[in-house]
Amino acid sequence: MKPLLVSCKYPVFVGFMFCFISSCNNNTQSFTPKERSLVQDSVQLMVESIAKDISNEGPVIWLKYFENVPEFLMASDGQLVFPNIDTATNFINNILIKVMPKIQLRWSNIRIDPLTAGLASISAVYHENTTDSTGKMTPHDGYFTGIARQTSKGWKLRNAHWSSIVTR
Repeated sequence: MKPLLVSCKYPVFVGFMFCFISSCNNNTQSFTPKERSLVQDSVQLMVESIAKDISNEGPVIWLKYFENVPEFLMASDGQLVFPNIDTATNFINNILIKVMPKIQLRWSNIRIDPLTAGLASISAVYHENTTDSTGKMTPHDGYFTGIARQTSKGWKLRNAHWSSIVTR
């Protein structure tokens, strides 16, 4: 029997992909069902706390849930709105709390996918009612995605993206 020889124009790429796939499989195998469940449960608690805290204390509470690292970012409807934590902090503290002092946030269809013992992907449908400085309330609906990271201060959002449903 002859060995099977495969001709490939891109042997480095194939080698890289093999190593990448192998390393992914190794990480998955070392991530136990108990660890997955622990991550899902603890991130679920964070997501529920975000909605409760934002609804009770206003938008300044977002800063409690954003990871305080320069790499933090947030996008909305495909546009980068906060390229780092400093821009998020400045905007929330100096603009948002003045023009939108109240937000009622509700999640549904929450999905938490543990990636490692310290990282998880979050996605959820959201509904929020925002109240502006004149008292006018406006409803918003859409979809949220983000990455949560376990830090020494608990789970924090490393990045986030909001996609809004536009009703006409």
